[in-house]
Amino acid sequence: MNKPAIAGLICLAVLGIFYLACVHYLEPNQVGIVRNRFTGEVRLDDQASFDITPPWIAVSRIDIRPMRVCITSASRGFNCKLIQFAPAHFKEFVLVQGFHYYWWANRISFNFGYNEEYRGMKDLLRGYAYGTKQYPFVKILRDYKEEE
Repeated sequence: MNKPAIAGLICLAVLGIFYLACVHYLEPNQVGIVRNRFTGEVRLDDQASFDITPPWIAVSRIDIRPMRVCITSASRGFNCKLIQFAPAHFKEFVLVQGFHYYWWANRISFNFGYNEEYRGMKDLLRGYAYGTKQYPFVKILRDYKEEE
């Protein structure tokens, strides 16, 4: 290979590493839970934009649109709920769940035979929505039965 091609590949690799380590973006329907790995400080980022942060700042994006969660079963006794993450209570969520990239939660799972996939933030919120304890970070907008 010639020197310009090698230099170009090195530049692309450096830019890629910089993007993965230091750039995060939020869409208008998302909030970010931002954690400083050194100080342990946790805060909410609710501005839809691209941001550049130091590599020790981790940002986990959460969709705040209402979502339908169901318990899949052959029985007719279970129902579905329309829920939404309440960003105002993100600190309680982090205290209960801990901080990590919630998108990764249960990412490697094999649940064949169901229409729903039990992965990511939707799976986490489903558990809290159907739990016996009410959590302030899960807003239940509607309980409804599935139509046959």
